[in-house]
Amino acid sequence: MTDPTIDSQIVTLKASGADTFFNVTTPKFAAQAIRRVYDMGWKPLHILNNVSISVGSVLTPAGLDKSVGLVSAAYVKDPVDPQWKSDPGFKEYSAWFKKYYPEGDINDVFNVSGYLIAQGVVHVLKASGDDLSRENVMKQVTSIKDLQLPMMLPGIKWNTSPDDYFLIESAQLARFDGKEWVSFGKIIGK
Repeated sequence: MTDPTIDSQIVTLKASGADTFFNVTTPKFAAQAIRRVYDMGWKPLHILNNVSISVGSVLTPAGLDKSVGLVSAAYVKDPVDPQWKSDPGFKEYSAWFKKYYPEGDINDVFNVSGYLIAQGVVHVLKASGDDLSRENVMKQVTSIKDLQLPMMLPGIKWNTSPDDYFLIESAQLARFDGKEWVSFGKIIGK
């Protein structure tokens, strides 16, 4: 995190002969890695972790042409993906965004994540009713069943239990085509 670039790490990885690169980095370093891998002519299967799949804040700075072929797993609707422009969930998000955060970047998928978290909090508060005790709120948080929020990909639902706090345990594989993430295969996970 304190290195200004990750060029030396990418050079080392390429020299290892690896044919697969699982890029688990934060957005700044993901953009650097994508650019460096491309510029070096290294052509591994390049898998990008979900935290760095934003077209607006990662792939565009890296170079959309340099990002072609990246593979990742997604669970939210990417706001720059044209397939969602007429989607009711995207329209709702877009209207909310323009009203409450007009100075923000609507194309940044991290804003979608924040929006979804806020919707999750609202869901829990409504389920809690007038009893906002820690015990009841925790009961509601740990009993979410098949919650499909408007900006989640179709078929991706939130589920929790007293023994399982992970909200999202499924995803859709996607490959970047130079403009957008293109889903492939079936939803994987629970």
